[in-house]
Amino acid sequence: MADNPYAVLGVPKDATNAEIKRVYRKLARQYHPDRNPGDAAAEEKFKSIQAAYDIIGTAEARKEFDNQGRVQDMFGDGNPFSNFGGGGFPRGPDIGDMFSQFMGGRNQQQNQNFRSKPREKRTQRQATNESQKGSDIESGLDITLEDAVVGTDIQFNHRRLKVCKKCNGSTFGTTKNCSECNASGVSTRESTITVKVPPGAIHGQQLRLNKMGNEHPNGEPGDLIINIRLDADEGRRWENGRLIQEVAISYTTIILGGKIQIKTPNNERIQIVVPPRSKIGDRRRLNGHGHDGGPLDIEFSILEPEKLNKKQIAALEKLKELGL
Repeated sequence: MADNPYAVLGVPKDATNAEIKRVYRKLARQYHPDRNPGDAAAEEKFKSIQAAYDIIGTAEARKEFDNQGRVQDMFGDGNPFSNFGGGGFPRGPDIGDMFSQFMGGRNQQQNQNFRSKPREKRTQRQATNESQKGSDIESGLDITLEDAVVGTDIQFNHRRLKVCKKCNGSTFGTTKNCSECNASGVSTRESTITVKVPPGAIHGQQLRLNKMGNEHPNGEPGDLIINIRLDADEGRRWENGRLIQEVAISYTTIILGGKIQIKTPNNERIQIVVPPRSKIGDRRRLNGHGHDGGPLDIEFSILEPEKLNKKQIAALEKLKELGL
């Protein structure tokens, strides 16, 4: 499998789509060939960054990649759903094994019965078996920090397997055929639903919509699980549920210390003290200044000017002579 695009871009899997775009732009500028002429390593890095962004850079592409990853977790490196477009039936793995996982599972005895008995008899026997359930669907939903505080309604494009309209799922597990679902009993359908995000939502919170997951031809539908992702805006990110804000400070301030002003997620401007001999990556916690009154961790980074004037260059040359 190709390099994980999340790892290449250095973003967590719960990053918002906007955060992925911001990180990509920053890395693309840093490693662009025009900024690194003749540097083969930088050019190779730029290509990998571009390739990773092509995979997860849009909401639809990212959803497809994440779904493919969940399928591979089920079935290994081969993708049995490569022929599943348009309501078709996947080819490759054992049909019984595939549906037992994708449609919610069944016990070992049922697996043996599926392989050893004619399919027509299996359908009749299933009527006496305990009801089965379709698989759950997981999907991410990005909202702003402001909407998370007050709550909001979001229009969500939802794609799932539903019982075939033509055969009503009756061809699943039989030798019968259906031109609509190719005897899978289900077909892919899309719809737009409204997701109600409650006030006070937090990053990583899950909303479960009952029976909105994949339908099972002979059982209850699974659930739709919405993972809430709060967009922390430029210069901020989430890390293990904690809001981190990157603060760029000058060379002299990070070495000698000083006072700087920052803008918090609540649009407040506050002054913080940078201790002498601070280091890149040092953090300070500001209680009450994070999202919805929570803590905010600020992380020091170096302010790197695009251009230096003659006086700045002369001062740096002098520092260089002094061993700094």
